[in-house]
Amino acid sequence: MNNQNNKSALTTLVTVFFFWGFIAASNGVFIPFCKTYFNIDQFQSQLVDFAFYGAYYIGALLLFIMSSAVKRDILNSWGYKNGIVYGLVLSAVGAIVMYFVVNGSQQGQTEVFYLVLLALFIVGLGFSLQQTAANPFAIALGEPSKASHRLNLAGGINSFGTTIGPIIIALIIFGSTPLTGDELNAMIANNEIKLTTVQALYLGVGISFLLAAALFHFSKNLPQAKADSSFETANKARNILIILTLIIATCFSLIFMTYTGDNVTTEALEHKRLVLLFIALLSVIACIWIAYTNASKKPDGWGAMKYPQLVLGMLAIFMYVGVEVTIQSNLGELLKSVADKVNNLNPLDMPVMNDAEIAPFISLYWGGLMIGRWVGAITVFNPSKGLKKWLLIIVPYVALGVILLVNYGKYSATEILLFSICVAIQIGGFFLAKDNPVQTLKIFSSLGIIGMLLGVFASGQLALFALLSGGLFCSIMWPSIFALSIAGLGKYTSQGSAFLIMMILGGAIIPPVQGKLADVFGIQSSYWIAVLCFGYLLFYTYRTKTILDKQGVEY
Repeated sequence: MNNQNNKSALTTLVTVFFFWGFIAASNGVFIPFCKTYFNIDQFQSQLVDFAFYGAYYIGALLLFIMSSAVKRDILNSWGYKNGIVYGLVLSAVGAIVMYFVVNGSQQGQTEVFYLVLLALFIVGLGFSLQQTAANPFAIALGEPSKASHRLNLAGGINSFGTTIGPIIIALIIFGSTPLTGDELNAMIANNEIKLTTVQALYLGVGISFLLAAALFHFSKNLPQAKADSSFETANKARNILIILTLIIATCFSLIFMTYTGDNVTTEALEHKRLVLLFIALLSVIACIWIAYTNASKKPDGWGAMKYPQLVLGMLAIFMYVGVEVTIQSNLGELLKSVADKVNNLNPLDMPVMNDAEIAPFISLYWGGLMIGRWVGAITVFNPSKGLKKWLLIIVPYVALGVILLVNYGKYSATEILLFSICVAIQIGGFFLAKDNPVQTLKIFSSLGIIGMLLGVFASGQLALFALLSGGLFCSIMWPSIFALSIAGLGKYTSQGSAFLIMMILGGAIIPPVQGKLADVFGIQSSYWIAVLCFGYLLFYTYRTKTILDKQGVEY
């Protein structure tokens, strides 16, 4: 395919990335609203993420199991283009299901909440298929050395969707009239603010999915871009993933059972739920560690997992998605309770916010990801060395201007200044990283650790903006991890990509764990889990560099 067709194909592809961002970021506003609307605890509210991101794992796993059964790569047989089309249609079905399940819903109807989770699960299944196809598709559209930059370009469009998603959701649910916390709670209790307001949104989203599917299907510029390699069986990898799935399903089923009937929540019951969640989390780490150690000794039957960079990358994707999602998913609860957690002598203290006032800060968090991904995409356009240095400074603040425009009048001068300082720190990181994925991960995972520690120990706006900076530092990680993880995989690249997509599971497991930590220990202390996630990403950077250097693989 020539260079012009490459650009046309990439332009068409990035439209899909927008939808992923729009829906995913909207959950940041939807979660605290669901907590209030359905009278549920912080853990239960995080089941929105469990359903949405868990679908990525289940979808990719089912595709792998079915491919193993027929001994050929089903997605490769379809072609990446058709895989994206089928995924869009499936997501459209989920959006339509959402339209019907919320019809006539009333405040406090917990059974409706579980139907909402089902609809989000179907949308997520479609996204799983789309991402499994779209990421290697983007990598195939040009020089391998610039693969991470093409993913950054697509990620920048994705992040624009994440920036406007929370604002649109908030306007749809709460309207544009400012409300106090008491007024908002009273309107929800009296069913004056209803879940049914999202019906039109999801109907529109469903139609948009179908239009995008038609665009892909009928576009002459989009090749199928099938991989040349044959399907490689990996029975041991399949078996350990099935065992992992059963453990996670068992743990969450036992937790769900404690919320049924007349169970009274006690301290002992909360601790039992927390233990089960940690068993689910540790089972992921244990299964990946077993694959890492066993495959290095006897690689037969492990498929792509015989490559240590891939296995370590799976856990890196798990931690990365987990920390990216959990920071903002629990941010709403932090913003609603921050005034109760701060030292009143601190001049940076801020007032409690209600569900309707949270959206601009969720937008700012996801906007941070947009800033980083716009910068990461600069290399795609081949600027001169001198121009690139200027763009590294100008583009972040242009992106920040877009965020401020979308949220016009929502931030104070102090808030804008604090986030601008965070952006300046990110720019410094880009200059130090020099487009090297290893250096990029090393620098931004370190900054992530510092930001989360400040979020845990500081107070008021200092703590808030330290946590918001997590979006800036996460922004560039996905393409770097993805590119490093599949480096040198050869004929196993497609299978390795599928394994990595499965590990979006982190967005399903880590937020509920933090939610329960918040229920037991408090919302600010629960952000220790984010520190641990960034800590692993820093370890992964050093370990993977050693592995790739030993293999003589270019990255």
